[in-house]
Amino acid sequence: MDTNPNLQYLETAHCVADSARNIARQWFRRSFDIRIKADGSPVTTADVEVESAARSVILERHPEHRFFGEETGHSGRSREWMWIVDPIDGTRSFVTGKPTFGTLIALLHRGVPIIGIIDQAVLDERWVGIAGSPTTLNGNPCSTSRIPRLCKARLCITTPDMFDSIQKEKVNALSERCSFRTFGGDCYNYGLLASGYSDLICEADLKPYDYCAMVPIIEGAGGTITDWQGKALGVDSSGEVVAAASRTLHEEALSVLNRQ
Repeated sequence: MDTNPNLQYLETAHCVADSARNIARQWFRRSFDIRIKADGSPVTTADVEVESAARSVILERHPEHRFFGEETGHSGRSREWMWIVDPIDGTRSFVTGKPTFGTLIALLHRGVPIIGIIDQAVLDERWVGIAGSPTTLNGNPCSTSRIPRLCKARLCITTPDMFDSIQKEKVNALSERCSFRTFGGDCYNYGLLASGYSDLICEADLKPYDYCAMVPIIEGAGGTITDWQGKALGVDSSGEVVAAASRTLHEEALSVLNRQ
């Protein structure tokens, strides 16, 4: 019998991912309503339906828990347990028919992410991270590349638009030291890093629903993920995120990002 207390909530996380997968497949590359939010980002029928389903599953199973969704905010009272869901991370990719979007599901205990899921519906891929356990892709253990140096690293960035002028200078300095960089990918980049296909991710202007699920996934695959100052990620983090395939690579990236 497995004594890991985190596993009692894993079934709920999978149920949320299953419901999200069905809805995302129903709407992908179909006609749907698109609304532009105040921050300039799009939201679709799929975003709304996935989040509604996720909220229903979680609060029915765990009414004492807190729920935080990108589209509808907070509900519930618990300060100890919080579920954070991004129904369609990469909505722009979803709208333009690219299969690099995903549903992100995180469970935090006293502010620390202990369960994370990236579910890519149309490619039938699901990364699962549980604190203290190896990360899996579709049930099979996966691992980062463990690349130790920037000169060998493949850097992934969703978009240069996420950086202000000062951040952009730092990221350019970082990318100059890497083997090469690519743009695009959204949450899918983190799954690929956990599986060893890329080595470094550097992003900014992220929200808790963008990065909390990534913490147990990257760490359970052998990588390191923090903010740009090397601090652990939580609900109140700055939104600057760097994820690396190894601790030495992460340290080297932080050194460049914080160089005066």
